Amino acid sequence: MEIPEGDDRERRVCQQCDFIDYINPRIVVGSVVTFKDKILICKRAIEPRLGFWTLPAGFMENGETVEEGAMREAQEEACADIEIERVLAVYSIPRISQVQVMFKARLLNPDVAPGPESQEVKLVTWDEIPWKDMAFPSAVWALKNWKSVEGREDYPPFGNPADSDHMTR
Repeated sequence: MEIPEGDDRERRVCQQCDFIDYINPRIVVGSVVTFKDKILICKRAIEPRLGFWTLPAGFMENGETVEEGAMREAQEEACADIEIERVLAVYSIPRISQVQVMFKARLLNPDVAPGPESQEVKLVTWDEIPWKDMAFPSAVWALKNWKSVEGREDYPPFGNPADSDHMTR
């Protein structure tokens, strides 16, 4: 590791060709997916947080848009065909080097099933969300952000909650 000329941070630099290997944050994409008055949740079949509930979300792949990534994740985790409605939130989580882009999305068909990364998937009402068994704070933030603008389209995307600093740094 060294600080390349003109930079201010340590980077991995090839000693033969001076190639700089930038290690950048990872982008996570996902959605609060709804069908009528129900929300799609997935029980994780993989670590981290195996056996806990979350929203369909995961890492972007090269060559896809954030919308395509969110649609792919819903398909992979819940065999769900969705339509992206709009950006709900963008969360910065520097502690784990992630930027999370969450969307509001509509489920096109209520026939969902677990994909390889989910033990179980289901459509639940707001009151049925297993809050104590949610895998990640950002899934809770997205659900609460969604609820606060339910039925509205006149809002800017949300960011990190004011009290989230202890979870993100």
